[in-house]
Amino acid sequence: MATQMFEGRGHAAVYQKYRFAPGKELQQTILAYLQEKRANPAELVVDVGCGSGQGTRFLAEHFKKVVGTDISEAQIQEAREAPSPPNISYLVCPAEELPFKDASVDLLTSFTAAHWFDIKKFMREANRVVKPGGCVVISTYTVDMSLRYGNCSEKLTKVFRESWDLLLKYSHNRIKLVLEDYKDIFEALPFPDKKRITDIFDKIPMTVAGVVGYLESASPYQTFMKNDPKGAKSFLQETEKRMLEMMGVSSPETLVEFWVRHVCVLGCK
Repeated sequence: MATQMFEGRGHAAVYQKYRFAPGKELQQTILAYLQEKRANPAELVVDVGCGSGQGTRFLAEHFKKVVGTDISEAQIQEAREAPSPPNISYLVCPAEELPFKDASVDLLTSFTAAHWFDIKKFMREANRVVKPGGCVVISTYTVDMSLRYGNCSEKLTKVFRESWDLLLKYSHNRIKLVLEDYKDIFEALPFPDKKRITDIFDKIPMTVAGVVGYLESASPYQTFMKNDPKGAKSFLQETEKRMLEMMGVSSPETLVEFWVRHVCVLGCK
């Protein structure tokens, strides 16, 4: 059974506002791999667990037809309401039951979502729908994140990581797949032609408010919020306050560099 963590409309709205699209390094890694495998031009791309559509919109810039799927109606509603090119459509369905014909999909992707799937069933389904010669791309960003601003980058990162460590106490056991760099997901991919890249680093321009919003969008924070609403809100306020004090600024709209390490599993059928 897949794990459903992003169901509520409120959480979906936070997700749409604060989650970032795949960064340039991750994009280039994916596009270079597909070029190497001659998977371009792909006619049909399916983005599974698309959430509010950040990764789906990146794909639409490069491929003819892109379908984003997610089990959460609220997430799909957010995705549909966001400005999108006409070659994107969205469907509500489980990752383990994709409404596509056998051998009909050129490229199957999943960005920071596969750890919530029933991996065995999802891989069986991926093997069913992907064409011979088609590709699978499964990536996630890791908890290996840092912040850079002036000469206080190290201290700022320490504040952020202390906040993350507190949140991780509320994390679901599925996060273990992320902490282990998708090793189990790589091993489960049923294609002999596959590889896993664990050292893709991207820098994402983000405001202090955006960094705090990212923490709010994380599934452990949502659990924290359910258990202790007052404590969770106070946690976000305190994190923002500490960051601004560390930086010597007053505006939460101040820009920082948000560095993140991605893991990417790539396979060709």
